[in-house]
Amino acid sequence: MNTITIKELKSQNEVIEAFPVVKQLRTHLDENTYLDLVLDAQKNDSYKMFALIEDNEIVAVIGFKLMITLYYGRFVWVCDLVTDSKNRSKGYGKKLLTYVHQWAEDHHYECVALSSGLQRKDAHRFYEDKMNYDKISYVFKHPLK
Repeated sequence: MNTITIKELKSQNEVIEAFPVVKQLRTHLDENTYLDLVLDAQKNDSYKMFALIEDNEIVAVIGFKLMITLYYGRFVWVCDLVTDSKNRSKGYGKKLLTYVHQWAEDHHYECVALSSGLQRKDAHRFYEDKMNYDKISYVFKHPLK
């Protein structure tokens, strides 16, 4: 019987255990940079990371931060959501995102928002068709270096 749990990753070792899955989404990161960014974001930017664990193996990871803007009010911003490539289409992404929706509601946040790369058509269908997200804007980026 498969045992599925969702756990917040707080310690350095827990964060490192999630790297092989996160690396599939954030391919530009090496382990040291990833660890430095996660620990810094946890300490200074209200970043939280949760893993969906099946039979003691991390199969999906979500990272989000707590934010306040005049447009959204108090909300949760999903920064990272990835399911291990060999475990896709099993509903793990939906389980994690639903978990975050409930977490946000339990902690009195008004909504959950995220951005998704223009090339990620399958992800867009997932967010719109399976998770009932509305496409409300484009996100623009201007590099400084």
